[in-house]
Amino acid sequence: MNSDGRRFLKHHTEALVKDVGVETACAITGKSKATIGRYYSLHEEHAERFMPVDAVAQLEKEASYPHVTAALAEMAGLSISRNTSNAPASRHVGHVNEDIAVISQRFAMLMSAYADAIADNVITPAEARSMLSETLELQKVLVEMKLHLEVHSET
Repeated sequence: MNSDGRRFLKHHTEALVKDVGVETACAITGKSKATIGRYYSLHEEHAERFMPVDAVAQLEKEASYPHVTAALAEMAGLSISRNTSNAPASRHVGHVNEDIAVISQRFAMLMSAYADAIADNVITPAEARSMLSETLELQKVLVEMKLHLEVHSET
């Protein structure tokens, strides 16, 4: 895997850990804070260290979004979708209007971050991270909307 792929996975691993919380991630996986931190560290000495797949699975059960699984799927040119045959449909039905509102809000936040970033015609690494964060949040909402629309298309 090239350095861009490693960086991509490490950023999504960090998003997963932050989604569930570092303390919770430690409790679920039985790993220390230092070990968890190494899994998403971009330092050269940790470049080849990744979270074990069983730990990813445990954390993604608790997370609001399957960050690492979605990243792996994206890297392979695939997409993921929720298996609604085993999930209660009431949890997903009726949320499309709410999704549109949240998407609009998230997109506005992304455009605001972009406007701030290009104000001086230079996008700094910190500004790029801010826009990446907003993009990831927008992506989560879009995936949820996709899942809600899948449920609607089945009924």
